[in-house]
Amino acid sequence: MPRDDALRTPETRFENLPNYDFAPNYVDDLPGYEGLRMHYLDEGPRDAEVTFLCLHGEPSWAYLYRKMIPILTAAGHRCVAPDFFGFGRSDKPKDDATYTYHFHRNALKAFFERMDLQNVCTINQDWGGLLGLTLPMDYPDRITRMIVANTFLPTGQGASEGFTAWKNFVATNPKFDVGDLMQRSTSIMTNAEATAYGAPFPDPSYMGGVRRFPALVMVEPGMEGIDVSKRAIEFFQNQWAGECFMAVGMQDPVLGKDTMAVLNKMIKGCSDLYEIAEGGHFVQEWADELTPAALEYFKLS
Repeated sequence: MPRDDALRTPETRFENLPNYDFAPNYVDDLPGYEGLRMHYLDEGPRDAEVTFLCLHGEPSWAYLYRKMIPILTAAGHRCVAPDFFGFGRSDKPKDDATYTYHFHRNALKAFFERMDLQNVCTINQDWGGLLGLTLPMDYPDRITRMIVANTFLPTGQGASEGFTAWKNFVATNPKFDVGDLMQRSTSIMTNAEATAYGAPFPDPSYMGGVRRFPALVMVEPGMEGIDVSKRAIEFFQNQWAGECFMAVGMQDPVLGKDTMAVLNKMIKGCSDLYEIAEGGHFVQEWADELTPAALEYFKLS
């Protein structure tokens, strides 16, 4: 049973999702989050040399990686894909105010440490980047590679028109249809796949995490998390010794090529931008192009 202050999406909502036959895994005793159940996928050999930590963003969940995981595991790698609290199969605190930058980041760190992941390649997109790109400075000996796409490290310096429009949309439409949004931003998505993206949210009471993420992006001075982003940027410019493959879905109106070009210059030794011409914001949906390109870059095919 979930805690009194949280909701848990019924398991029946996750039955027969298209192209998603992965076994669920759960942990419910992360330090500081006792009693909140976090869901994650753990596919491929546990003793694989490289583990890919697949981080989703807003308003998606581990379903986002259903196309990438089979390609990565076929190449012999392990894939771990958690759902942030408030998303996917993970528990969803009822009070929207629970969801803060550090609530999410500390939960991700607690999960990372619990799993004792080594020789990790993080996959960072959207909020999976805002949070995931801050992990290497804390675990420089464990995180050796990164795939980065359609994300950024905000430091309170304002937002693009596209992001401002998205933030305002969520603020004024708190009951928006997640599946519909995903499909409108992903040209190749089927109706059944869109429905699967909406599966975690039977009604708006489950959507606190979804409602809060846009408001948490650090686009104004003084916001929580700015100092963390700044430390991450300094780390990438001066201390990062790993490999970074950076891609961009060129059809993304919010975090597209211009934003990624700025981020590219922040990360020492990063690859040139790999452009996915038809790719949108949720570039993992173009896994058949993105994944082999990344594996070839890392010489992990």
